[in-house]
Amino acid sequence: MFRNYLSLVKFSHTIFAMPFALIGYTLGEYQTPGIDYWMLVKVLLCMVFARNAAMAYNRYLDRDIDALNPRTNSREIPAGILRPGSVLFFVLVNCVFFIITCFFINWICLFLSPVALLVILGYSYTKRFTSLCHFVLGLGLALAPLGAYLAVTGRFALIPVLLSVVVMTWVAGFDIIYSLQDDQFDKSQQLHSLPTILGRKKALYLSTMVHVVTAITLCAAVYLINMQYLPTGILMYIGTGIFLSMLLYQHLIITAEDLKRVNLAFMTTNGIASVVFGSLVILDFIL
Repeated sequence: MFRNYLSLVKFSHTIFAMPFALIGYTLGEYQTPGIDYWMLVKVLLCMVFARNAAMAYNRYLDRDIDALNPRTNSREIPAGILRPGSVLFFVLVNCVFFIITCFFINWICLFLSPVALLVILGYSYTKRFTSLCHFVLGLGLALAPLGAYLAVTGRFALIPVLLSVVVMTWVAGFDIIYSLQDDQFDKSQQLHSLPTILGRKKALYLSTMVHVVTAITLCAAVYLINMQYLPTGILMYIGTGIFLSMLLYQHLIITAEDLKRVNLAFMTTNGIASVVFGSLVILDFIL
């Protein structure tokens, strides 16, 4: 049963936002005396609870749509592996634990916790009425670095905001690519995505432009980290180069006529980009 829920929420996809959350945590800790490992545990718990709630609710809400789509009809709810009521209960439990954990962090995180839940749960509705759903998904994951920084410091700052913009545009860009494989199905069900209204070629072009914004914002954030925290930052710059290379690579292997490597672009390249960049930035702070 536990394995079924891990599969339901695609726990492996945590690698996208988690490294950025850890960077936000590290930035905050760098400004405070000592290292609060208990705070790190609470930040990680918030990430897990929020993501579990968001993914499970998406699967719950889309269960009828998933049953009609040949690509998704083997998911846990349409396949009968998990009951809808059990999944909804799982969502509620994770939402409650998320808010409780925020209570034990600080007042600003507790105050903003319903807003965070509104964004990450509300995403599941967006493809029913707007083609900008990719950016709402990006916004949900973009809460990770800023939320982690707020947990440690209790205040907003430019660098974690920039990192959140990086995550939002990066995720939106690769989600546009991922949605290419469902464009015909989405049209038949009157669902919204950028490929359904722009076509594959224009959607890929827009994804490229969105990732250009990602690259520019990432370079700005890295420059500020270098100026304020890491005078050398050699590992951070190597990580930035690898992240940008992975962005470029996924656009080179996908064309409007050939979508066979969408999963490679979605999971492998973006997973490598996030983990390597996050690891090298944090190592730079430690060393």
